[in-house]
Amino acid sequence: MRRNKGFTLVETMVTIVVFSIVMLASAALLRIIFMNSTTSPNALNAVDQAQSAGAMFVNQVRDAAYGNDGSYPLGEASTTEVIFYSPYGTGSSTTVDRIRYFVANSTLYEGITVPSGSPASYNLANEKISTLVQHVGGVGTSTIFFYYNGIYAGTSTPLSQPVNINQVTYINLKMSVALLEQRNSTASSVISTAAAIRNLKTNLGN
Repeated sequence: MRRNKGFTLVETMVTIVVFSIVMLASAALLRIIFMNSTTSPNALNAVDQAQSAGAMFVNQVRDAAYGNDGSYPLGEASTTEVIFYSPYGTGSSTTVDRIRYFVANSTLYEGITVPSGSPASYNLANEKISTLVQHVGGVGTSTIFFYYNGIYAGTSTPLSQPVNINQVTYINLKMSVALLEQRNSTASSVISTAAAIRNLKTNLGN
């Protein structure tokens, strides 16, 4: 008499266990792929935003000029805030905006005040503030703005705070940006950019 062959109870249990292990491994792999596909763009976006902000900062600083109300090109030079006047981006060679970069609650902001009236003045109540980069900080310190005088040669020591704005001809923006690659990640990227104020620059060799 011929018996029908089939899975024994032991074989069935072994098959279920192996299948479960394979499914768990596949689920873990898919989770990693999914996390990377969603968090890598976050890291790239953080860097892109920081680099774009740095490029705009450099262009504005280079063109810094006396304000339409006669204000000195540089209004404030602190460790987390800088105020200057620049026509860059106004679309006019005669309009000079008051520009303020500052960090608050780990976010880099830009504030722009357009001159108005005759004679021209800057009504700070009309300042338009834009969020530039989130999750930023200094590199090993809270300082993100560094200032140098006309003899800056690339390795000079920054001017000490409080800075005498009449000595400043070169400004460096250096910040650490959290990449947010995954939850609780401490990975970051350092963005550093700098420019000389052309209208104040005395060392033309830099």
